[in-house]
Amino acid sequence: MIKPPPLRNDCFALPAGVNWTPVDAALALLRDRLSVVAQAETQPLAQALGRVLAQDVIARRSNPPQANSAVDGYGFAGPVSEGAQALPLVQGRAAAGVPFDGAVPARHAIRILTGAALPEGVDTVILQEDVTTDGNQIAFHGPLKQGANARRAGEDVQGGDLALATGRVLTAADLALLSAVGVAQVTVRQRLRVAVMSTGDELVEPGQGAGPGQIFDANRPMLLAMVQRFGFLPVDMGRVGDDRAALRDRLDRASERADVILTSGGASAGDEDHVSALLQEAGAMQQWRIAVKPGRPLALGLWSGTPVFGLPGNPVAAMVCTLVFARPAMGLLAGADWQEPQGFDLPACFEKRKKPGRREYLRARVRGGLVEVFASEGSGRISGLSWAEGLVELEDGERHIRPGDPVRFIPYGSFGL
Repeated sequence: MIKPPPLRNDCFALPAGVNWTPVDAALALLRDRLSVVAQAETQPLAQALGRVLAQDVIARRSNPPQANSAVDGYGFAGPVSEGAQALPLVQGRAAAGVPFDGAVPARHAIRILTGAALPEGVDTVILQEDVTTDGNQIAFHGPLKQGANARRAGEDVQGGDLALATGRVLTAADLALLSAVGVAQVTVRQRLRVAVMSTGDELVEPGQGAGPGQIFDANRPMLLAMVQRFGFLPVDMGRVGDDRAALRDRLDRASERADVILTSGGASAGDEDHVSALLQEAGAMQQWRIAVKPGRPLALGLWSGTPVFGLPGNPVAAMVCTLVFARPAMGLLAGADWQEPQGFDLPACFEKRKKPGRREYLRARVRGGLVEVFASEGSGRISGLSWAEGLVELEDGERHIRPGDPVRFIPYGSFGL
């Protein structure tokens, strides 16, 4: 298959004079600048769940292929006028997969079962519950519209029509549709390979002994799990200390094994922020200071042509920045359409005064139709991520939220988790 063109070194460049970038502007830049990097391949439907379509899928056959009965009953030519009716029965019946061999004369009826192709001379079906019969004729009351309880050929999808469009992430329902219209294999994008690494001398592996000043690495298990839930292939690149040469080597290896690199920590401009420093040396780094809480510093760049998302080291900020920024961006790189999370306006059961200037995301959940937020907004409170079932998004401006006021709640499921 043809390989997509590489990203440009300046794909993350901000417009001149930009200092603090609003969330919507950052998302718009990602949407405009990024393009697919995952290559295409052909796969059977059984292997296509969760994959991104690389080209349109055309229906090979109509669904349904023939007009058929929607119920068990009796078929004849409609319409039927009001009042008592009686029709003689023809011998035989029509069943799903066993069509009636012949035509039904006018003013006659035939026994027909759900899913059976309508025989010649039949365009209307009456439910068996509305009929009495002695085996030779049926009796019922009209009126009955022509076409009642019958499915038209191709009323769902016509053969030759577009079944599914490029960029769609295939669901179980999509596989049912494609099977119904005769499609056995599809051209899809290879799963996006996402390398994940944590940086910092303070990190140790959970289960190991933690010395003074050391903490267990919470980001890498979280990010690897998130990548998997997004439908991508996680590539675990481990932990790297505050050693620039070691980090350079790890980035080299990650760029060989993955299509995208997620790092956590070292994304700001301090002495030990080696991710930013190395991307700067490579000449393909942008420091995005995003007007968002939690978060703000987001280092973006290319390493040997592979896009790098330098996430904050704080787990709460790392998760929020991944959901809000990295997830839709990685979707584009994987070949999918830009995906905006679906939020719901629900009444709050909390009070909060918000200052203007930054968009805020609060850990939240819904109980009894009301939105609760975690007791502390401290970005070091990792337990709040587990307690929550989604995020409350508070707009950029000033706001005083009181109990009962509507707030936008975005379930984790809307982000793909």
